[in-house]
Amino acid sequence: MSHLLLLTNSNEPSDHVLPALGLLLHSVRVAPAEAGALLATGADRSSSMPVDAILVDARTDLATVRNFCRLLDTTGLDCPLLAVLTEGGVAALTPDWQIDDFLLTSAGPAEVEARLRLAIGQADSGADDPDEIRRGDLVIDEATYIARLRGRILDLTFKEFELLKFLAQHPGRVFTRAQLLQEVWGYDYFGGTRTIDVHVRRLRAKLGSEYESLIGTVRNVGYRFVPDPATKAADPAAQRDSGAEAPDSPHAAPA
Repeated sequence: MSHLLLLTNSNEPSDHVLPALGLLLHSVRVAPAEAGALLATGADRSSSMPVDAILVDARTDLATVRNFCRLLDTTGLDCPLLAVLTEGGVAALTPDWQIDDFLLTSAGPAEVEARLRLAIGQADSGADDPDEIRRGDLVIDEATYIARLRGRILDLTFKEFELLKFLAQHPGRVFTRAQLLQEVWGYDYFGGTRTIDVHVRRLRAKLGSEYESLIGTVRNVGYRFVPDPATKAADPAAQRDSGAEAPDSPHAAPA
């Protein structure tokens, strides 16, 4: 059984939008056809409420739905996107819809099942994207400069993204502030090391209380990425030292 997310502005149940769904055993969630629905529903295959494929109701208003599909594609989806169309709407399909496949409203359950299986299978085979760093619920896409946590896009500055990416690339390894300054800010940066503390504090705030321990403080040394925050309590090296972080400095460049 697959977990499907149907995005539609219709008040009809899912098996009215695509009748074949009523004859299949997939779990279907329905949400409004708006980009914010992805965040509200946790539309990510690694989240506690995984989504294996997203279906978009494209039975009417094709131009608007096309633009919506293109918008969804820019969010860095990690599951296939399929449009549900009438036979008359197929003629409007072009590559710039940025979808993985389409489903006809008249399609029988065998065809819908086959298309879903192929789309989800192709997504699985390409899951090991060399441009992506996956650390549990955290996904960092180097190609798009997007970091997602359980499907939620993190609003990071360039340097915050680079710092998080660098630490995640070396899970468990401890870096001094001087090393991080050199690796992320570069040799020609003349600011002080407390810039690191400022950025770490901001990163932790954006990760949220549940995930702030992904960035562990090693007392009197520096910081490291903690692959499994659950081990933090049992590992003194990953204990966070509130006194180790210097206060914001007016001379510390934020990004």
